[in-house]
Amino acid sequence: MRRFALLLVLLVAALHAGVPAMAAQKVTDFTLDNGMDVVVIEDHRAPVAVHMVWYRVGSADEPRGRSGIAHFVEHLMFKGTETMGPGEFSDVVSANGGTDNAFTSYDFTGYFQRVAADRLDLMMKMEADRMVNLRLTEQDIVTERDVILEERNQRVENDPGSLFREQRNAALYLNHPYGTPIIGWRHEMEQLDMAAAKEFYSAHYAPNNAILIVAGDVTPEEVRALAQEHYGPIPASDAIAPRLRPQEPPHLAPRRIVFEDQRVAQPYLARDYLAPERDSGAQEEAAALVLLGQVLGGGQTSVLNRKLRFEQQIAVYAGAFHDATSLDTSSFGLIVVPAEGVSLAEAEDALDKALAEFMKEGVDAEQLDRIKLQLRASRIYESDDVEQVANRYGRALTQGLTVEDVQAWPDVLQAVTAEDIMEAAGRLFDANRSVTGWLTPVAVPAVAAPATGRTGEMTQ
Repeated sequence: MRRFALLLVLLVAALHAGVPAMAAQKVTDFTLDNGMDVVVIEDHRAPVAVHMVWYRVGSADEPRGRSGIAHFVEHLMFKGTETMGPGEFSDVVSANGGTDNAFTSYDFTGYFQRVAADRLDLMMKMEADRMVNLRLTEQDIVTERDVILEERNQRVENDPGSLFREQRNAALYLNHPYGTPIIGWRHEMEQLDMAAAKEFYSAHYAPNNAILIVAGDVTPEEVRALAQEHYGPIPASDAIAPRLRPQEPPHLAPRRIVFEDQRVAQPYLARDYLAPERDSGAQEEAAALVLLGQVLGGGQTSVLNRKLRFEQQIAVYAGAFHDATSLDTSSFGLIVVPAEGVSLAEAEDALDKALAEFMKEGVDAEQLDRIKLQLRASRIYESDDVEQVANRYGRALTQGLTVEDVQAWPDVLQAVTAEDIMEAAGRLFDANRSVTGWLTPVAVPAVAAPATGRTGEMTQ
């Protein structure tokens, strides 16, 4: 209690100290005539601006059989246009004292530059250019295809944990494209060609499928004028189609996988459940699951760590997490790394027992208050980095949320009650909507699911 009281005093002081930083950020949004959405986040503490263009397209929007094409096109966007040569975009950013990069996820593709605020005009000019004027050669295709294949080698093929996660996702999503890796399946990546790249680029890269986010030492009036000058003349595309994706059928049975790889130094088990995402105007269920993740595995005082690590010494690590921001049905994950001499079967039994006990005991009120306080502090500390703030808005807006949803989210989290968390947990822990996986260096006996336990099914 003394430690909690001290933490409370320190964090409350931090919250009060952070109020001016939060007040310094003003968010304005508007839409250009061609359909391009614009968000301006003012923060005048330093003469720096972050310029981001987010496209409402990611790997989950790829045509079947062309996995990896979204990430491939992201790489190709740096190859050049009618006015800029390959690599020149990044060279110009660097020459102007800035940094740039890009990223692809299931639901979005983003490009950003962090520069001095007086270089914003140049960034918009270059980004608008490659939105419609990308020029590729066959050599570009061959070279960059080799690059993404090597990236898969390094990030996935050479990492048993990544391969394990890939297999679990594929088992969790029976029909939805979230079951396909963002980087793509190797055999399909090897077939990506010029025609596929041009078709994907033409179908998705347009102002009416993009969100411009500018954060930093700027004003809405300045950003509007520059956006109208550089992005405004680009016509909206008639090719932009609604994001209609294959959805999940009813899940009628739990799934289990055992992934063996001799490179595994530390075996562990993971369980994933299908879980609700944040929906515009209805974020409460996802918020309850975010807090459930914190209650179960958010730190050393969490339920699983207390029970499995410190009381029983069954595990050296236990975690739980919910990826709430997602366009379609997301997932909730549990991980347990067993202690030396503890088998995966024993660790899983202990996990099931701990979850069953939690469902009977409920949420500790003091722990929930502490978690909420830490979330408030974390959000204020995060506001010191305009790039993180811009990312928060970009992720949300490309995944079906609004500016108002983003601004309401902290209050939605704070409004979650212990009862809300337990009700969400009762709906979440449905064994038929789960995948349990073991990662191990050696073959282990197949585990037949018993009548109770080890299936992840919970009752309240």
